[in-house]
Amino acid sequence: MTAAATAATGAAVALPRRVNPVEGLRHTFTLAWRSLVQLKHNPLELLDLSVQPIMFVVLFTYVFGGAISGSTGDYLTFALPGIVVQNALFASVTTGVGLNTDLTKGVFDRLRSLPIARSAPLAGRIIADTVKQAWSIALILGLGVILGFRVHGGVQGVLAAFVLLLVFSLAVSWIAVLVGLLAADPEKVQIFAFVVVFPLTFTSNAFVPADTMPGWLQAWVDVNPVTILADAVRGLLSGGAAATQVGQSLLWAVAIAAVFAPIAVRTFKRRV
Repeated sequence: MTAAATAATGAAVALPRRVNPVEGLRHTFTLAWRSLVQLKHNPLELLDLSVQPIMFVVLFTYVFGGAISGSTGDYLTFALPGIVVQNALFASVTTGVGLNTDLTKGVFDRLRSLPIARSAPLAGRIIADTVKQAWSIALILGLGVILGFRVHGGVQGVLAAFVLLLVFSLAVSWIAVLVGLLAADPEKVQIFAFVVVFPLTFTSNAFVPADTMPGWLQAWVDVNPVTILADAVRGLLSGGAAATQVGQSLLWAVAIAAVFAPIAVRTFKRRV
């Protein structure tokens, strides 16, 4: 090999082709599709997205409904929005689990050797998990209607609740991304769901009215973002007043994303 050829080869390695924004979007959607296609080869993941929401709706309605509200129908009307919120938060953790799995199995090392946008693997993962979130939300609402839940907010109320849940869960997913980047293995990421998400949902009014709790706990319940989101979804689905709760939920989403998204992106760049 001549000196000129060697210099040319070195220059090609030192100055890889830049990826323009259009190509970056194409790479992102390609990797998002990769994550979704994996469901065909890993049906257990689809079962997790389907069986757990169904199990929560049925168990909460028929086990706690009579004791808390006097009838399963009344309790379903109160609790279904809270169940949707809880499921959305737990599903957000799967973003961190999937990201950590790809990192620990060397998937990102292989992707890094390709001429693709560096942000595409992370963005593709988030987009794919948002689609999975939409499936879980639709499944819960559909099952709730079958069991007797009635939507009085009309189609616009359902769509607004749908969008609000996706926006909030997308913001929370940045926390899961950060945990997924820092954790040593996927099991550590799952612990995050039980240490943080689990207490947040059960110290809210997602499943029981706040006035049944001790006074000191009610003070926290009133400011808990899960309570605010659950009230917003209830209002949108029932056709009641929800503007204040929707606005507060969006503010919480913006605040969470503003804090954790930059940290997660910097950590991603260092790790990848």
